[in-house]
Amino acid sequence: MLSRSLAGALALATLALAGCGRGDAGAGGPRAPSAVPVTTTVVQPVAWNDTVQALGTAHARESVTLSAKVSEIVEQVHFESGQQVKAGQPLVTLRVNAQQAALGEAEATLNEAEEHYRRLQGLAAQQLVARSTLDAQRALRDVAAARVRQMKSDIGDRQVRAPFAGVLGIRQVSPGALLTPNAVIATLDDLSRMYVDFQVPEAALSAMAPGARVSATTAAWPGERFEGEVQTVDARVDPATRAVTVRAAFDNPGQRLRPGMLLDVRMYRPERQALVVPEIAVVQVGRDSFVYRVDAEDKVAQAPVKAGVRRDGKAEIVEGLRAGDRIVVDGTGKLRPGMAVAEAEKPAPAPAPAPAPEQADASSTGEDAAAPARN
Repeated sequence: MLSRSLAGALALATLALAGCGRGDAGAGGPRAPSAVPVTTTVVQPVAWNDTVQALGTAHARESVTLSAKVSEIVEQVHFESGQQVKAGQPLVTLRVNAQQAALGEAEATLNEAEEHYRRLQGLAAQQLVARSTLDAQRALRDVAAARVRQMKSDIGDRQVRAPFAGVLGIRQVSPGALLTPNAVIATLDDLSRMYVDFQVPEAALSAMAPGARVSATTAAWPGERFEGEVQTVDARVDPATRAVTVRAAFDNPGQRLRPGMLLDVRMYRPERQALVVPEIAVVQVGRDSFVYRVDAEDKVAQAPVKAGVRRDGKAEIVEGLRAGDRIVVDGTGKLRPGMAVAEAEKPAPAPAPAPAPEQADASSTGEDAAAPARN
C-alpha cells in the first residue's frame, strides 16, 4: 500500500514540473540572439601623405678600382687597407730604373740640340748658313724636348696616386710583385655622400621631382632612418618594366652607408586630408574589400570600399565611406550582415604581482614567531 502511494506522488510531481516547463516556454517564446561584442571607431579625416616605396642599392659618390697603366715590379706600397687618403696622395711606386736612364739620355740629347740651335741662330743672323739649316735644327731640338716629356710621363705612370679623397679598400699588392694593368691594387670610395638608385612605376613619375624628401632604412642599422633627397630622375622609362630609375643623395658623415647596401627607400608626397582606418578593419575577400558599418540600431552591414595606400597598420579609404561613419575595427571575423553588435568592455587592469618568495618566507616566519606570544 505504501509503495503505491509513493509511486502516485512521484507521477504527480513529474506532471507538475512538465506543466511548469511548458508554461514558461509559452510565456517567454524563443530567446533573441545576444549582441556580438566588438570594437568600433568613427571615421574622421586626418592628415595623410602617400608614400612611394622601393628597394635601392647604395653607391659611393665617387668610386674607382685602382690599377696600373704599365706592367712593372712594385717598388713601394704607401698605404694600408681601409686608410683614408687625400687626392693626389702616392699609393704605389713601381720600379723606374730603366726609365730614369732613358730620361737622362733624352735630356742630354736635348741639351746638345739646344746648343747647336743657338750657334746656328747666330750664324743665320750673319747670313753665314742657310735658313733651311736653322729650321732643320729647330725641328731636331723640338723632337728632343718631346722625348724628354715622354720619358717624364712614362716615369709618372709608374707611380699610382689617389684620383680623389676617399677610403681605400683591402690592399691587393705587395712590394716585389709584378703588377699588370689588369691587376687590382685596391678600391677607392668617397663615402662622404652616397647615392641610392631605385626604380619606381611610371605612374609615380609625377611625384619624382628633384629635391623631394626621401628616407631609407637598412638591415645593417636596425631602427635608424637615413634622410636624403631626390637628385635626378632618369630620362627614360624602361619599356620592359614600365619603371624609371631615380637617384637619391644621402649625406653620410658617419660612413654607415656602404656601397652595395640594400636599402628600403620611401618617398613621401605632399600632405593632404584623407579618411584613414585601422588596416585590420578592412576585410579582403578575393579582389573585393569591405568594412562592417554600424547603423543607428547597432546592426552591421557590409560596405564595399576601395583602399588606397597602406602604411604603419593604417589604410586610406578612397571610396565607400564618409566622415562620421561608425565601423567595426576588431571582431570582424565573427560578424554577418544584419547582426547586432555592442561595444566590447575594456579589459580589467592586471592584478598586482605576487610577493617574491623571500618576502613570503619572511612574513610566514614572522607570523610563526608571533603565534606563541598570542597564545
